[in-house]
Amino acid sequence: MKVLVTGGAGFIGSYLIKLWLRLDPKISIVNFDKITYAGDLSRVREVERNSRYRFVNADICDAKAVEKALEGCSAVVHLAAETHVDRSLLDAKNFFDTNVYGTYVLLETSLKKRIEKFLLVSTDEVYGSREKGYFKEEDPLAPTSPYSVSKTAADLMVLAYAHTHGLYTLVTRGCNTYGPYQYPEKVIPLFISNALSLQPLPLYGDGLQVRNWIHVEDHSRAIIRVLKKGKKGEAYNISTRNYLSNIDLTRSILKTLGRPETLIKKVKDRIGHDRRYAIDSGKLRALGWKETCDFKRSLEDTVLWYKKNEAWWKKIKEKDARFKKYYARTYKGRG
Repeated sequence: MKVLVTGGAGFIGSYLIKLWLRLDPKISIVNFDKITYAGDLSRVREVERNSRYRFVNADICDAKAVEKALEGCSAVVHLAAETHVDRSLLDAKNFFDTNVYGTYVLLETSLKKRIEKFLLVSTDEVYGSREKGYFKEEDPLAPTSPYSVSKTAADLMVLAYAHTHGLYTLVTRGCNTYGPYQYPEKVIPLFISNALSLQPLPLYGDGLQVRNWIHVEDHSRAIIRVLKKGKKGEAYNISTRNYLSNIDLTRSILKTLGRPETLIKKVKDRIGHDRRYAIDSGKLRALGWKETCDFKRSLEDTVLWYKKNEAWWKKIKEKDARFKKYYARTYKGRG
């Protein structure tokens, strides 16, 4: 089977590609990525000479480029997206261009090329916040940020194409993901890299926001499982039992690195900050998936990876002027 993976130079996409090529000798993958600020081909360097791997540098909004890349493909796994909530609060245009229009282009081109299966990697943020209990796939979606609104639009559009056009579409809604090579604007690599540099860790509000965490290995295996076993026109939640408040997560990182909690700097809470994400993954587990990574050990391994690979994230922080300017605002307590 030949699969087009969009966003394959990103955090989850690159891990998925490497894992899939290792697990399945019959799979071949076309990595379709625009290489925006968060894209990095060093993430897939170990497979760039693999005969079953090919890279295409192009934009998912470019229908001609998508059509050409889809030649010979039987499936699409769509991860390309603008994903950082804080950036969407500053300027949402790119989020709707990429996440909504880009998904539309991929769907239309997939119809034209008679693609057998189309899977969108969405997010648990489409449900919004929940004080108690867990969201299931049939629950109403209630996004609260420009980012999650754009993902919800893509999510529902993908499912609609199964109903209206008969395309075999699938959606995964994953919880917060962590692991090596994650761009250091996200909370875990940001806090690790800041702690290593003895810089403040900007913690929003009281730090009691709760998130569910999954290692990128388990997330990638879940995506593969849904593509193979998922039912046409259905969504599948991807979650674990690893629920943690942001303050406890921060303390765990500092403890692993032997850094003092005085590095924690509480800043004004983000506007519209969701309090708790919680989803039920029973539907996915019924397909035979289960998490394999122990959270405590995997988080410690992730912390140590960033410690051993300082050159990678330091280069990013030094190079990305937008990154530095953005976090200068964050440290001042921007909501």
